[in-house]
Amino acid sequence: MPIVDSKSGAHGKTAGLGELVQAANMMRGYDLVALCAAGSGHSGGTLSIMDITAALYLAVARHDPKNPDWPDRDRIIWSSGHKAPSLYLGLGISGYFPIEDVVLLRKLYSPFQGHPHWLKLPGVEVSSGSLGQGLSIAVGMARAARMDRKNHRVYCLTGDGEHQEGQIWEAAMEAGAWGLDNLCCVLDKNRLQIDGLVKEVMNIDPIADKYRAFGWNVTEIDGHNMQQILKAFEKAAATKDQPTVIIANTTKGKGVDFMENQAGWHGRAPNKEQLVQGLKQLNLDFRIDYEKLLKKADDYQTEVTAKLMEKVPKFGKDYFWNKQPDMKVEMKATRVGFGDALAEAGADKRTVAIGADISGSIAISKFFECDAERCERWISVGIAEQSGTAVAGGLAKEGKLPVFGTYGVFAAGRNLDQIRTTVCYGEFDVLIAGAHGGVSVGPDGATHQALEDLFQICGLPNMQVSVPCDALETRRATEHMLLHLKGPKYVRFAREATPVITGPETPFAWGVPNVYRYRGAKPNFIEAFEVKLATDYKNENEDLTIVACGPMVPEAMRAAWILKEESGLETRVINMHTLKPFNPPALVQAALETGIIVTAEEHQIGGLANWVSHALHVSPELYGHPVAFGTVGVKDRFGESGQPWELMWEFEVSGEHIAAKAKELYDFVHSSKTKVTAKPRVKKSAATKTKKRTTKKTKPATE
Repeated sequence: MPIVDSKSGAHGKTAGLGELVQAANMMRGYDLVALCAAGSGHSGGTLSIMDITAALYLAVARHDPKNPDWPDRDRIIWSSGHKAPSLYLGLGISGYFPIEDVVLLRKLYSPFQGHPHWLKLPGVEVSSGSLGQGLSIAVGMARAARMDRKNHRVYCLTGDGEHQEGQIWEAAMEAGAWGLDNLCCVLDKNRLQIDGLVKEVMNIDPIADKYRAFGWNVTEIDGHNMQQILKAFEKAAATKDQPTVIIANTTKGKGVDFMENQAGWHGRAPNKEQLVQGLKQLNLDFRIDYEKLLKKADDYQTEVTAKLMEKVPKFGKDYFWNKQPDMKVEMKATRVGFGDALAEAGADKRTVAIGADISGSIAISKFFECDAERCERWISVGIAEQSGTAVAGGLAKEGKLPVFGTYGVFAAGRNLDQIRTTVCYGEFDVLIAGAHGGVSVGPDGATHQALEDLFQICGLPNMQVSVPCDALETRRATEHMLLHLKGPKYVRFAREATPVITGPETPFAWGVPNVYRYRGAKPNFIEAFEVKLATDYKNENEDLTIVACGPMVPEAMRAAWILKEESGLETRVINMHTLKPFNPPALVQAALETGIIVTAEEHQIGGLANWVSHALHVSPELYGHPVAFGTVGVKDRFGESGQPWELMWEFEVSGEHIAAKAKELYDFVHSSKTKVTAKPRVKKSAATKTKKRTTKKTKPATE
């Protein structure tokens, strides 16, 4: 059926075979431009499924671009949410919005998120991104249509690597058992996933036989042959009492020779030179004004940046990383530290590493890349987080030291029951790596930004948790947890490069926080701070304390720099790299000695703040002592697509926001209008007395 005018019931002109082929080709060109403008995204899969997309939106599905919520429309579910640009182009070319708007892909405030969000863009049926869930949603929609005696159809677009998720097979069993003939699953079988060939990572074949065994009608086609595509959809619509799966054999990166059949182009965007080369191969370099489209994206970015900067607290100068002639800092991804630790710890024959398709992305593959003999201790479970966790439990039961890693949203969420029941209840020596924590993951958006994982993980009995501050501390924490810590353990780290604030001489002791003190501007940022174990730190009568974990520690240190330079305030920065077991003494002492505590976390407020607040409230030493308490973190919202630095400012978790919150509390405490004592009078032992500093501001007396 063609596009429908839902008010009049009239059908528009159905696109012919040649028109559909041309449309798919044009969409591939716009796809390349959008990915280039975004600077990130998934080229391979978006190009492989484009012929299916053109057929569905222009010739097969009944829908009305002028009335996206028309109750009788066919539903199209994109379970493979990373192929979002294909979805957006299908909507654009069929008239939901100007197709040129897709060049705003993955930009802050844009409805074209890195993974689809149905509340932001009309025509998107469901929010998706965590693989394996879409077919279950489609089953629910098809079942609802049957209940309501509706005639619309439900289409679900899936991938072959996605079929490694167990939930796919639960949904397949349900659809077959219920005979949902209004459901059609399209399997984009391009044979590649992030870690390589699907058949080598975790073979799903014979996929056709498996679907038949679950009671499905199966059709196999060339996914780039438009005639076969249309006939397959016609056959699916005519099939009764069975759901249909169309297995579309496709080429990843179709149409661009340097992308075709290359796993490396799964999650990679073309640069401008590659864009032009790709458009030439598609014969579109003179048909698509890519310069105009890229300018449209740049102009939008300029507007967004201006809007965003209005929200950022202003100071006398720009204190952002490496913006000053001094205070320079090296940037390095914390995930690199995780990989380096596995490369070293892998020498222990008990260690086993388990990958879940994103091995290179989180650097867990370093375990075996440095030594081929370790390959027998490398297990790739594919896209199967729940099973991978339980497999790790089985290995641990037999005396191995397994480490299982994936993105934090999946490591802590999708397999939470397996962690709880198998790993924690069983008290097994399993190290789980939650990578890509926080909003700084960037353009992938909310589905891939772990903002709740500390709630999920820290609430589990027997679990031990570390959130290291930089690449070196991540390496140290990983080595200690894997080789020297008994029981369940979880290490959380980021994706993007973050400031290096530790060196070989920096103290690190499991369970003991570090204290950082700003000593004045230096050529290198790391040299401007003195760091000690909290157990070795002596009171310096600071004005306030900032408690942070993970990459928020360098942001807290930057806030301390701002506060000193702008307001003359002295700040004690506490790095709580170990969240469980939690160590309160340093926090209690800081509350007694400074009277002001601000927590900073790249997480929903409470992942760190709740632990700190609880420690302060139950400590008898603080009974009767007023403590001003503030929090910096994500404020009960999901993430967004955008560049990492943009999101740190948009979600108000940057050093500037920490400094502003700290100054706000300090001013409140020291205001003549408040009855709160600026600093409680604390009787210190001789061991904690220090020489009183000379400052320009008046400070309450201490004993």
